[in-house]
Amino acid sequence: MIDRYTRPEIGAVWSDEHKYGAWLAVEIAACEAHAKLGNIPMDALAKIKEKASFNVSRILSIEEETKHDVIAFLTNVAEYVGEESRYIHIGMTSSDVLDTALAIQMKDAGNILLRGLIKFKENVARRAKEFKYAICVGRTHGIHAEPTTFGLKLALWYQETVRNITRLERAIESISFGKISGAVGTFEHLPPTVEESVCKSLGLKPAPISTQIIQRDRHGEYLTTIAIIGSSLEKFATEIRHLQKTEVLEAEEYFSAGQKGSSAMPHKRNPITCERVAGLARVLRGNAIAGMENISLWHERDITHSSVERVIIPDSTILLDYMLDRFTNVVEKLIVYPERMKENLRITHGLVFSQSVLLALVAKGMSREDAYKIVQRDAMNGWQSKKDFSDILKQDPDVTHHLTAEEIDGCFDTAHAVRYVDYIFERCGLSN
Repeated sequence: MIDRYTRPEIGAVWSDEHKYGAWLAVEIAACEAHAKLGNIPMDALAKIKEKASFNVSRILSIEEETKHDVIAFLTNVAEYVGEESRYIHIGMTSSDVLDTALAIQMKDAGNILLRGLIKFKENVARRAKEFKYAICVGRTHGIHAEPTTFGLKLALWYQETVRNITRLERAIESISFGKISGAVGTFEHLPPTVEESVCKSLGLKPAPISTQIIQRDRHGEYLTTIAIIGSSLEKFATEIRHLQKTEVLEAEEYFSAGQKGSSAMPHKRNPITCERVAGLARVLRGNAIAGMENISLWHERDITHSSVERVIIPDSTILLDYMLDRFTNVVEKLIVYPERMKENLRITHGLVFSQSVLLALVAKGMSREDAYKIVQRDAMNGWQSKKDFSDILKQDPDVTHHLTAEEIDGCFDTAHAVRYVDYIFERCGLSN
């Protein structure tokens, strides 16, 4: 991933230094397991642990000749260890190292993402409570529908984020499996106890069954989960992008001192972070599709997945980490305009209360079909004339025959429209 979107902590997880360090940890753990079984002399193990190291530049240089990254790595480690290096990699295949180490990296990256997601959730919760009762118009199809509150919008984000945390925890658990089972997963040249010991020491679980590789449905789940979380962030960002439109302007991204919105138009304040989040979510979904393509491999393994994973797994985790950090900042500093929300709620002159009038007429004994026809007729009159909807209703004998002026006014009560806000917040776990 380009430096622009790479934050240091998660970038370090995918560095060559960290990758080869994970490979070495797998190899040493396997040597320790073999030593317990008497397959490696204890003094040889001690020397391996003391001397084993690597040099990234040297590995890459050797790989230029061998065209095999694990052989290049083992050759370089042997240069440090010496004679005892013959005990390293006993009975193992390259993917025993690669897949087990990759699980370590994916688990580490996943835990960084989890922390970021929890931080995001906490910020959304705080802002939801802040604007719990801020009345605004709800929109369906982009058209004014009925009143809601800005706090309810954020409460919905909060609940979706709670679900995403559960998804990510499950995906981390699903990927936290290693394998040290040999060329086709049969343990032909080493016992299962080696795998069990290695996985335990590295904080993983042994895959119940594997071929030459850990099965890629696990990686597909991980990448799909990242894509879902990214899509949620895009959804939230898209809402802010609409609300920041000049003609709406109910909320907007914080615009810092010295920030510039356009090279041509000095007045511009653009939702650039939200647009960036929306764009990067597309990359995550594309990577998830590639991850699912990797599930189907030939027989006990081919390497069509390998080159793909070198790109999509690091890039997806790095991008989501960046998106979470940037969008958490957007939410934390989001500028909200409650008075503008009230103004926008009034621009239809009360048409958003049409259902309340409809139900009031039905409650008085009118058929739903007749009530709908009358209310729609008066609503369209109000839309075209820009007159107050309640005044039009009060002048319609088909309405006043059933409803008093006071009853009509009661249909336009915003407090009644959002009277269950507390109840919804409690169901969302936002009551405190």
